[in-house]
Amino acid sequence: MSPRTPWALRVPATLAVLLLLLPLSGLLLRAPWRDLPAILAGDQVRDALWLSLVCATQAMLLSVVLGVPLAWVLARSEARGVRLLRALVTLPLVLPPVVGGIALLLAFGRNGVVGRYLEAWFGLSIPYTTTAVVLSGTFVAMPFLVVAVEGAFRSADRGYDEAAATLGADRLTTLRRVTLPLLRPALVAGAVLCWARALGEFGATITFAGSIQGTTRTMPLEIYQEFQSDPDTAIVLSLVLLTVSVAVLFALRGRWVGGSA
Repeated sequence: MSPRTPWALRVPATLAVLLLLLPLSGLLLRAPWRDLPAILAGDQVRDALWLSLVCATQAMLLSVVLGVPLAWVLARSEARGVRLLRALVTLPLVLPPVVGGIALLLAFGRNGVVGRYLEAWFGLSIPYTTTAVVLSGTFVAMPFLVVAVEGAFRSADRGYDEAAATLGADRLTTLRRVTLPLLRPALVAGAVLCWARALGEFGATITFAGSIQGTTRTMPLEIYQEFQSDPDTAIVLSLVLLTVSVAVLFALRGRWVGGSA
């Protein structure tokens, strides 16, 4: 810390750092490093890791396809109710994940608002399937992408859009050829955060998708399962997710909170 930092700020700041880093240090100190290769080579661990990576990637892609147009609407639309829509879209950021899982179950369950028709018309049952894992990740993670991209839309110079319009480009062409390339850093940052959030999702997944090995048991669920019987394995799996999180933060390097890299 800077020597000019007042003691009234330095002491609580130091305590905050300790509060955040000491638990992570506990993982590193208690990790069974000698057994790490054997634990990671287990079938259950490989299945959970692969499922987490695949479902998080699918949730990110779905969030990009749906979230970027939504971010444009929130940033550029002047229609009534946009403020209310923005509040509803960002609600999963503060909503307890288990509540989100219950909401998904009531919407897409066999007796849900939409699920009953999917079951009757197409024979589709979403709960306790891999699709449910993807939907859970999308529900909790897409707001991160929407917030990042909407902010970029708002701060973008509209002069480029107007110049493209004077050259005969329609709105869709302008968005695809001009606006989105300019917003690429924010889009990448939002997509990476979205992927990381979906990778670590627990509450909505276990409520809506359950914990079925090879089908819905992702890494967070595997960690919870192992912690009850084999804490060493749970610690190793936690280190894997911790490594991924650190890699994500390093890749973003200030793009989310602003400032230079």
